[in-house]
Amino acid sequence: MFRSSRCISGPFGVRALRSLGQHMNHVHATVNGRQSTSAALKGHYSEITNRIVQAIESGATMADMPWHQVGNPIPSNVESGKQYRGINILSLWASSLKQGFSSGIWGTYKQWADLGCQVRKGERASPVVFWDSYTDDQSDSETTVQRTFCKRFSVFNSLQVEGYDPAPALELNQNHQIVAAEAFFLNIGADLRVGGDVAGYSKSGDFIRVPELKQFKRSEGYYSTIAHEHIHWSGHESRLSRDLSGRFGDASYAMEELIAELGAAFLCSDIGVTTSPRDDHAGYISSWLRVLKNDHRAIFYAASAAQKAVDYLKSVCEEDPVLVGSALVMATKKVFDISE
Repeated sequence: MFRSSRCISGPFGVRALRSLGQHMNHVHATVNGRQSTSAALKGHYSEITNRIVQAIESGATMADMPWHQVGNPIPSNVESGKQYRGINILSLWASSLKQGFSSGIWGTYKQWADLGCQVRKGERASPVVFWDSYTDDQSDSETTVQRTFCKRFSVFNSLQVEGYDPAPALELNQNHQIVAAEAFFLNIGADLRVGGDVAGYSKSGDFIRVPELKQFKRSEGYYSTIAHEHIHWSGHESRLSRDLSGRFGDASYAMEELIAELGAAFLCSDIGVTTSPRDDHAGYISSWLRVLKNDHRAIFYAASAAQKAVDYLKSVCEEDPVLVGSALVMATKKVFDISE
């Protein structure tokens, strides 16, 4: 079967997701470190899902999704410097789109205060969630129970605070981005066949096909399409063996496309390539919205699967660490003199 795209154009970790599925009866929610009820946990799901659904609906007529914004950086935490992952990337992108933020730096009220900054009065926080687990030794038996819990934190963008002086960001022009993208995908080593008029991934043949670069309006469209198809490629049974039929039934095809869309957006943002709306995905939007509205955990699942796919693609490149993740910038810097 050839999956055609028909176009020319603190982590929500996998371990935590697996633990969630195995120990759903022992899940708790916490808000700022305080344990809450299962109703609060459902509230966390609903809050973030509703924000993302609203962002999708606002751009549905043009197939313009919250992950299609120009210059969308992977959000990172101001204190640790670490990038957010999975559902938190998508949640913060939706917040940035709604409030017009161009900065990808976020932190809690306390984190900003510890840096001597002040969140402006009246600013609205954005939610992020983190998952963890602990072993609960049962006092009345020799058995232990692995309990998973969710922590919800409220964070503010750097543009919502006073007194923050960010370090200058290293900006790459289009040529630098192309070099970084080309190096990354060549290093993965997938069977990539260029030619024809249709982009897609053949699961039976285990190869990716994309039209030639000249057939795309912009080079970003070419590389974001390659990224999209590589996310599909990662799900092959010999790799991540991603099978959604049991989880989503008839909607599994559309949800696989959502995972590929999210994974491509995460990956392209890391590389510095802008993703663009795809006309062929307009037909999927109604399916995505239907699943997300009926199942408030679906977008969490999709974002986690997308993050796992991105992590896998990066791990394939581990033999050459300079090409992994944000280090792509440094790889590009060695090719072009962009130190000025």
